[in-house]
Amino acid sequence: MDSFATNSKKSFHIRSNSLPSKPHPVVAEVNEHLCRLQASEATSSSSTLCQKLDGLQDLHNCIDKLLLLPLTHQALVDNKSVDDLLEGSLKLLDVCASAKDVLSQMKECAHELEFALRRRRGDIVVDVQKYLNSRKMMKKAIHKALKGMEKTSFQESDESSEIVSLLKEAETVTYNSIESLLIFVAGPKMPSKMSKWSLVSKLMQPKRVACKDDGTYGNEVEMVDASLNSIINHKFDFLVQGEDVQNSLRKLELCIHDIEEDLESLYRHLIKNRVSFLNILNH
Repeated sequence: MDSFATNSKKSFHIRSNSLPSKPHPVVAEVNEHLCRLQASEATSSSSTLCQKLDGLQDLHNCIDKLLLLPLTHQALVDNKSVDDLLEGSLKLLDVCASAKDVLSQMKECAHELEFALRRRRGDIVVDVQKYLNSRKMMKKAIHKALKGMEKTSFQESDESSEIVSLLKEAETVTYNSIESLLIFVAGPKMPSKMSKWSLVSKLMQPKRVACKDDGTYGNEVEMVDASLNSIINHKFDFLVQGEDVQNSLRKLELCIHDIEEDLESLYRHLIKNRVSFLNILNH
């Protein structure tokens, strides 16, 4: 009987090891954030963009914790894809830094123009044209950067662990989100069926709420560009509607400020991730 009991215990122990183990809670949390971001709507407004950046911060906060786990250390040390992850983290930092520079430049231009319009000294058209020239150069730089951005892809192989796959997915989601941010700042081309003046008339509708646009009237960037182009084309009575233009510029500044804060927080997480990668490799 004692022998039978002993054998039964051993047999039970062996069977229990063969059962599929549950993923670590942090791994499950990273998976959850990834699924949420991948299912989120396309970025078409400042509000959805901020929501996506908030989601990325939550994701990378979990990745911070994931990179501290012993099982992650083991997975990265034993996997040949770790060099790709290290290179990818550097690319993310470069792209994020470029986006930060673009936002800073745009906010400064908007602030200078809003201040000039408030003073109303000299030729207003000159100040508006200066802003539009800066926007034109900015758009060229952004579109050039977008063309140079390599789409990150990851082909999972038999030797790729689940953790490595999760980290590559996070890299791709983050990369694509920053790309969306740059597209948002550059602004789309003006639709042929909608004149700049028709966009401006929609801007003046009292029910429009800044930073919570639903895409019906265009985002804050598009509307400011359209209204300023109308000033240049002399289709705009500044004495009558100048205050609306100044308000739209102030709202644009506030929206850029919100995006900047989220992007700066994300940038700090990316730096922390890279330091963790390097620490793992150096051990």
